[in-house]
Amino acid sequence: MAKSGKLLRSLIRAGTRTAKLFVAMATPPAKPKPKPRRPRVKPLAAKSPTTSFTKPSAPRPAAKTRTPRTTATPTLRPSAVAPGKWLSAHVLTAAGQRMSYWLYLPNQLPERAERKGMPLVVMLHGCHQTATQFAQGTRMNLWAEKKGYAVLYPQQLATIQPQRCWKWYDRATQEGGGDVPTILAMVHQVLTQYAIDRSRIYVAGISAGAGMANILALNHPRLFAAVGLHSGPVFGAGHNTLGALGVMKHGAGLRTDTAVHDLLQRQPHFPGMPAILLQGAGDNVVRPINQIQLARQSMLLNRLTGPAKVTFKPKGRHNAHQLHDLYVGRKLMLRIAHIEQLEHAWSGGDPALAFNAKAGPDASKMLLEFFSRHQR
Repeated sequence: MAKSGKLLRSLIRAGTRTAKLFVAMATPPAKPKPKPRRPRVKPLAAKSPTTSFTKPSAPRPAAKTRTPRTTATPTLRPSAVAPGKWLSAHVLTAAGQRMSYWLYLPNQLPERAERKGMPLVVMLHGCHQTATQFAQGTRMNLWAEKKGYAVLYPQQLATIQPQRCWKWYDRATQEGGGDVPTILAMVHQVLTQYAIDRSRIYVAGISAGAGMANILALNHPRLFAAVGLHSGPVFGAGHNTLGALGVMKHGAGLRTDTAVHDLLQRQPHFPGMPAILLQGAGDNVVRPINQIQLARQSMLLNRLTGPAKVTFKPKGRHNAHQLHDLYVGRKLMLRIAHIEQLEHAWSGGDPALAFNAKAGPDASKMLLEFFSRHQR
């Protein structure tokens, strides 16, 4: 528990030097054996996208949309196939490219969803992943069926980024441009076609997808009720491919606070953004310093000062992990989950796919349980 207290004090003070000391203490030494391929936030050199980098107050409507159609289920393994509807559709980017998305609609709805509509979770994959691989690896559809959530899976175009990385490090994207309007067009298309509870829309992702999820939530805090970031880079830094690599390894430094101040200047009436942050202690791709700094940013945005409630979960069926919860009154605003032995992979995922770790805790379950506490 002494180590837990030290982490809490580090989060509250959030000094860069203290954070670095914690990361050095918490991160296990690299193992000599070869490591399996992991999802990487690394954005390899690519031509600039042709989509607009303007900052609209509302998403640019797609010039043309297509009615969703049911797709064949063999794209998903049986372990990820839930009994609801699995649909696909697309919207057009500002440059006229077709960006696809997949949508899961549960069969069974709780009473509230029948009355007010389904809650919706937007799930953003990492680099070297597709939307359907992400759905299978996270098993999110199975949990969505149990809890009555619709789930939207946008898929990055390889013509925009060859490894299908969301460009979280791009300054214009961080300010609400880039792919942000296209993803928002998908969300609004789903809202017009299905019974969705507009007070319960959430966004989550892993790695580069977590970076983009955070950008969506922070630029549109009245649309999204909460955000979930798994192994994600700190917000508001990078600004080019080399800078992105530096953020992944060393965090954002002074940009940690500056990025928040810049955001609040653009949005002086920012309403706050509940967040759950999941991070593996053994992640050498997006290192734990990013979680420390994301926690710092969330505390600033939500005006949190602590103290946090600290819960330690010893190793059993799952990896040992610590939860640090910060509240406003009785409302849980920030949950920080630091998971021992987890590398750069989805916790409790389907190990048949790369970028997923079999050992829990189950990140998908944790996300939905956190989201269920929040609405706009």
